[in-house]
Amino acid sequence: MYEIIDLNPRDYQKSIFSTCKEKSSLVILPTGIGKTAISVMLSIYRLNTFKDSKVVICSPTKPLCSQHLKTFTEHTNIPKEKIILYTGAIKPKERIELWKHSTIIIATPQTILSDLKNSRINMNDISLLTIDEAHRSRMKYANTIVASYYNNQSKFPLVLGLTASPGSSKEKIEEICTNLNIHSIEIRTEEDEDVKPYIKEKKINFVKIQLPEEYKELKSLIEEVYLSSLENLKAFGLTKPKKIVNKKDLLLLRKYIESQLKEGNKAAYHGLSLVAQAMKLDHAVDLLETQGLEPLSEYWLKLKNDQTKAAKSIILNTLIQKAIIQTKELIDKNNFHPKLTKLKSLIEDTLELDKNSRIIIFANYRDTVKSIVNFLNKSNNIKSIELMGQKEGITQKTQIDNIKKFDLGIYNVLVGTSIGEEGLHIGEASIAIFYDSVSSEIRTIQRSGRVGRVKSGEVIFLMTEGSRDEAFYWVAKRKEKSMKKTVQQIKNKELSQSSLEDINDKSNINRP
Repeated sequence: MYEIIDLNPRDYQKSIFSTCKEKSSLVILPTGIGKTAISVMLSIYRLNTFKDSKVVICSPTKPLCSQHLKTFTEHTNIPKEKIILYTGAIKPKERIELWKHSTIIIATPQTILSDLKNSRINMNDISLLTIDEAHRSRMKYANTIVASYYNNQSKFPLVLGLTASPGSSKEKIEEICTNLNIHSIEIRTEEDEDVKPYIKEKKINFVKIQLPEEYKELKSLIEEVYLSSLENLKAFGLTKPKKIVNKKDLLLLRKYIESQLKEGNKAAYHGLSLVAQAMKLDHAVDLLETQGLEPLSEYWLKLKNDQTKAAKSIILNTLIQKAIIQTKELIDKNNFHPKLTKLKSLIEDTLELDKNSRIIIFANYRDTVKSIVNFLNKSNNIKSIELMGQKEGITQKTQIDNIKKFDLGIYNVLVGTSIGEEGLHIGEASIAIFYDSVSSEIRTIQRSGRVGRVKSGEVIFLMTEGSRDEAFYWVAKRKEKSMKKTVQQIKNKELSQSSLEDINDKSNINRP
């Protein structure tokens, strides 16, 4: 008989569990109030109900998988050797044996999918499939295909989807449910009486940054070439005034030009190159405004090594050559983006008030993370360390070690890319700082969720005035507001029962 150890479920967790044990469910809970506990409770229940069955937990990253391993090891009496991390680093033959002899299998969906496709494993004796960060269950992502195999193969299928941020529309939530074959939605918000006691206050502060004159001069050089590209695109169907063209407009134009190419219009090749050129230049301006000189310098280097016609055209432009020289000169003069100096002073002030403070900084780009860490570590009191994904050259061991060093206080600042956003149990941070903004409401919620888990916290947005920082913040805020409204409608049963019936009808579509 399997049992839970040292885990005292809260009333709302017990209530959600009661529903989840009866039917496949999507659980939507605010960040940091215990989605994983429901997974543990349900896993133990299913293993005891179906003798000799197994449970699979799919989580999007290896560090997240490691945290699930720790949770199940510490809070259940299942033998440790029966709780395994099932990773691609293990040889296929060894994985087959592990699958046979394990009770709790924790893996990224990609690893499971690979073995399912190659018929190394099947899911006939899996009594529960937990999909962590279930908002990723869209289209033909690995999550959705694994769930399809599971619902077809298992003798007793039950799916548990977990997320804090399902998306801003009813359609997105329905898509998750369709793809996972889910029949019930369990929601708790910050406003629910049984949840309120566990929600910690988060102060939100905005720090506006003015772009220096030297940066404005550099920006004007890049923009002149960018606007010239847009002028040339008028011949290919661009009708919007140049000053208000955005990335979405360029993507739509690219799609239109691609359709012209399929119809035999050879001139479309040049149009596509112009679109690519405009998008690259737009990205360069974004890096300058919101990231700083070093990320921009790295980008110039990437363009020099890029063999596309668009990149070559940019690099050969005399104004861009001048911009590249100016970028280097400003770096040589230690002319740092004012965000960096403001960031440093904010952290130093925080540590002066409380030397035990833990601070997490989020940035969109790997080069920016490195710039921030290098800059902050010049301060005597600041000890910063990076957290990046394996695609960015960091091993799983390094990721886990860096988080541990931050938790232990060896480092007081953790600077991360998007891998630091989702679900990772990163000690108790007192402050989360957005070095840049993101337009995704899901990522914004997850970033903010790194603080205020055990005690009150603060979220600080650094924003270059008039840049994409401000635009992205308000886009994400609007989407977040829409998501909360949608979630509340579902909770109030304003999303009709017919919606869930439609989901059930669709659930047999696209099975492998």
